Amino acid sequence: MSIPLTLGVPDRPDPQALVAGLLLQRCAGIDALAHTHSGVTAGPPVLAASLVRDVPKGTDLGRIIVQLDIDPEELRASSAAYEVVRFQVDVDSTTVDDAVRLRLPSPLVIFPDATETDVMDVVTSIVDKGRTPGISADVRPRHIADVLAVVAHADTGVSARARDGQDVLAILAATVAALRGDDIPTALAAPNLGALAKLRPEAAQAVRTVLLGIEIADAAGAHRSLAAAQLIG
Repeated sequence: MSIPLTLGVPDRPDPQALVAGLLLQRCAGIDALAHTHSGVTAGPPVLAASLVRDVPKGTDLGRIIVQLDIDPEELRASSAAYEVVRFQVDVDSTTVDDAVRLRLPSPLVIFPDATETDVMDVVTSIVDKGRTPGISADVRPRHIADVLAVVAHADTGVSARARDGQDVLAILAATVAALRGDDIPTALAAPNLGALAKLRPEAAQAVRTVLLGIEIADAAGAHRSLAAAQLIG
């Protein structure tokens, strides 16, 4: 008697999982899309909603992340073709409740004002509502560590903003530290590049389920930093 077998291909993590689509180039204008970084690290570019709204008819923007600087309803006036991977918005303690109540067709990342004394209450509120918090690399290391410690045990993930390639490496190392239970401020201050380069694909994939992407103005420069750290195969 023959026994039917269901043969499947095992899910093998991408060997470039740590850096694939990691860098989200911030575009100051529509023309900048023609000069966005390409390659394994290139993720969808970030465009202001006001730019998307005013794009000429027939323009195909492709997959983008939309920074909300206008009422999302105004995007209905856009004649462009595009796919919104995520929306993102900057808030403070007075506007966070309005942000978490937004009903949008794609996930929303909320960047709180890290200068406020109650910022971690705001971050906790964002996560409790099932939204994704955002962090910037130019704030206090303790704040970054606190946010990463929260999202490491949630299913919302986190998105980040960086100034340069060094920030990108620091955020990667800090995310790994958060998942391992290591000291996050130490990882931010002195990223262990050797340990990052030796991450197994499965571990790298786990890191990226937490760290959704890193927004940066100079994605090409950050790509070179990742390559110099031997994180690109």
